Order: sequence, then structure tokens, then C-alpha cells
Amino acid sequence: MPSAHTAAGTNAAAAPRGADVIIVGAGIHGCSTALFLALRGAKVLVLEKDHCARHASGVNAGGVRQLMRHVAEIPLSVLSMGLWERIAELVDDDCGFESHGQVLVAESEADLQAMRERVADLQRRGFTHEELIDRRELKALVPAVADHCPGGIVSRRDGAAIPFRSTQAIYRAAQRAGARFVEGVPVAGVKRHAGQWHVRTAAGEFSAPVVVNAAGAWADRLAAAVGEPVPLEPIAPMLMITSRVPHFIKPVVILRSRKLSFKQFENGTVMIGGGHLAALDRDRNHTQIDWRKLRESARTVWELFPAMRGATIVRAWAGIEGRMTDDLPVVGPSQAAPGFYHQFGFSAHGFQLGPGTGQAMAELIATSKSPVPIDGLGVGRFATGGGARMR
Repeated sequence: MPSAHTAAGTNAAAAPRGADVIIVGAGIHGCSTALFLALRGAKVLVLEKDHCARHASGVNAGGVRQLMRHVAEIPLSVLSMGLWERIAELVDDDCGFESHGQVLVAESEADLQAMRERVADLQRRGFTHEELIDRRELKALVPAVADHCPGGIVSRRDGAAIPFRSTQAIYRAAQRAGARFVEGVPVAGVKRHAGQWHVRTAAGEFSAPVVVNAAGAWADRLAAAVGEPVPLEPIAPMLMITSRVPHFIKPVVILRSRKLSFKQFENGTVMIGGGHLAALDRDRNHTQIDWRKLRESARTVWELFPAMRGATIVRAWAGIEGRMTDDLPVVGPSQAAPGFYHQFGFSAHGFQLGPGTGQAMAELIATSKSPVPIDGLGVGRFATGGGARMR
């Protein structure tokens, strides 16, 4: 008979009712935080309403990107990049991580001038991971790009990994370190009593002095339950895969002026994304592809990369995640509820941040200090009068 604690998680009936930390959500962020807390010796219990990597963490584009980050999240991104570069050592799986760089393509001189100003600003702040490149360097990195593109920005350490494989690898590593996962158990409510958080589920109540809200597109409900309503919008970014074409690109490519990101796999297929959204019903875990919007992405690729003009679309999908009105995640302690922490709202660019944010959150919980600055990411920015627009 298999044990109650297996690679598929812990049965709810056999799960411990108490822990040092309860994490709500088993995406890449919940799993990473569970791993780093367990490595510190904490007793960690992760509650997941569906299964690990069911939503955004398992179906995103897999970009491992420092490029074009808001300055408030660059320290987390740099920390996370160092972990991606040794991910096989950390989780016993290379997660399909490859580092061929990411390139932001300018389609006009106006685009390039804006990029020039950005790189100069980052350098003044001490960040050197983004480099301005001219037409010649762009052609060397992305030979198939259209001739009218005058240059761009490259982040050479960036790359991509396989999302579902990566999240599952971190999940397994967290289990080996001692974290327990209970899947298929939605959280119905939380309350604090006598220094303990009591988390109510259909499988009974679990308790711990610390709770981490890593519930993705559903995290606003937990935040509201502890008195911190936030302007989170559930979104469903769409992606598509093409038929195989001869190899023409190694870096991941994104655009500044139009919605597009894409990369080519070893088998010749190309993944195309860029932020167009499907219709969704988050309570039913349901998304509906908008083929007209996907056609816009396909046309952009057709215009910029003649090598793609013979390709066909093989399949498309969308994952559900949470976007904040300022497109920045919420990371850090609650301002209203002792022992409660937020880690959500990664706004369609949280995959790369997973390992680093998990490490930072674990250290913050254990020591009350983050290893990198997280100023500007706190939930307090959405307090009444803080300027955030509620939806």
C-alpha cells in the first residue's frame, strides 16, 4: 500500500493539522517558498485547490527574463537569475533551462531612443544586465529579423525553461526537504485566534502561526479576508504553438511597440505569445480562446520574420493568473494581520521570479529581513488614498 506522503502529495485525511507555516497555492511561488522554508527546517504545509502547476505556473511561456523589468522588481529578478543558473543543483532537474539570451527588438528609431534612455537609467541605478545593441548586433543575434529594425536591447543571461516541468521539480524538491502538500482542497476562510491562523477547508481546519497567500488569481479573496482588499484582475494570457520550421533563432524575442514574444524549440516548433487575453471564468477554471486576437500575434510574426510565413498554428491555450493594476506583484508581510504574508499578483511575468521570491519570502519569514530590497512591492500601496484604482 502506498504511503500517504507520495510524489502526488499528502492525503487530506493523513495531513498534519498543524504546521509552522501554511502556504495557500502550489504554483511556482508557493512551491519555491515551501522549498526554502523546509530547507531551513520549518514544518511547512501547502494547500492547493486543484493540483500543483494547474494554472499559470504550468502553462506560461517559460521565459526566464530579467529584461524589461520594472525597477522595483529587478533585485528579485537578479536574485532569481542566480538560482535559475544552478537550478539542477537546487532541485535535481535542469528544468529544461537554456540561456540563449532575450532580445527586445526596436521597430523604429523612436523605439530605439526609448530603449537608449532606459538602459542609461538602469546603468545610473547600478544595473548592467541590459545592453543596447545596434542593427548590426541585432542581426548577429537574430539573423531572421526584418531589415527595417534598427536595434534593440539584449539581456544575455536570460533564457527560458519548461514551466510545468520546472514547477513540478520544485514541488518534488520541497517534498524531499519535508514540506507536505494537500491538493484538491480549496480554502474557504481564515481567522486568527490566540496567535494561530486557522485555515478552514472542506477537508477540515489546519493551523499555523504563519500563512503565506500565494493563491495566484484567487489571492485577492484571501487578502480581503484579512482586511486588505487589492485591485487584482483575473486574466488568461493566450499562447500558441506552430508547426516545425527550419531553425532560425536561439534567443527569446519580445517587442516594445506591439504585443509579441516568441521562442523556437529544439524540434523546430515556435511558441508565440505576448499578452493577448482569453475570456475566462475563474470560478469554473474555464478559459475561451479569442482567435481574432491570436491572429494579431501571428500577423506580427509574419511581418517581422519571413522565415515563419509557411508555418501553421497547431494548438493554442490560456492559463489563469492575477494581474495588479500597476502590473507589479504583491510581496511581503500584511500590514493588517500579524503572521500573514502576501506573494501574488505577478501579472503575467512571475515565472522567472519564482525561485528568488521563494528564497526571499523564506528569509523574510525566518528573520524578518529580505535578502534583497522589496520596496514598492508591499500590499500597503493599495491602501485607501494610495492612488491605486480598485476594480
